Amino acid sequence: MTHLPDTGYTPTTEDRASLDAWFAEYDAASGKRDVERMADLAVFPLNLVSDDSAGNGRSAQWDREQFIAVMTHVMGEGDQDITFESTRTPVFLSPSMAVVFTDSTMTADGGSQRLRYADILLKRNGTWAFQTMVQGGWGDNL
Repeated sequence: MTHLPDTGYTPTTEDRASLDAWFAEYDAASGKRDVERMADLAVFPLNLVSDDSAGNGRSAQWDREQFIAVMTHVMGEGDQDITFESTRTPVFLSPSMAVVFTDSTMTADGGSQRLRYADILLKRNGTWAFQTMVQGGWGDNL
C-alpha cells in the first residue's frame, strides 16, 4: 500500500491573518476598480474554472494582459466604488497553499448581486497571490 502525504495542515493565527489581509487588499483594489493592482496580486498564467450557458464545465489560462482586458470590461466604468460583504472559509493545504470559499454580496451602482466562488492562493516569498479562480456562470467568456 502506498503511503500518501499528510495534507492535514492546521493554520496558525498568523496564517489566517495574512490571508485575511490579502483579501482586504484585493477587495480594496476591486472596490476601486483598480484592475492593474488586482493583477499585481495574482500568479500568471492564472487558471480559471467555470461552466457555460449550456451547462458544460470550462477552463482556461489567462496571462496578465488577458486578465486586465476581461476584468476591466467586467468591472465596468462606474464612478462609485464597489463594496463587498464577504464570508470566507479558507482550507489550508499547507502553510503556502489555501483554497478559499467565498459567499459575498457585491453592491455597485445602486444594485446588489450575490456571489459564490472559490480561489486557490499560493504564498511565495511570504506573500499570498491568487492562482486559480473558480466560479459558475462565466464559461461563455472563457
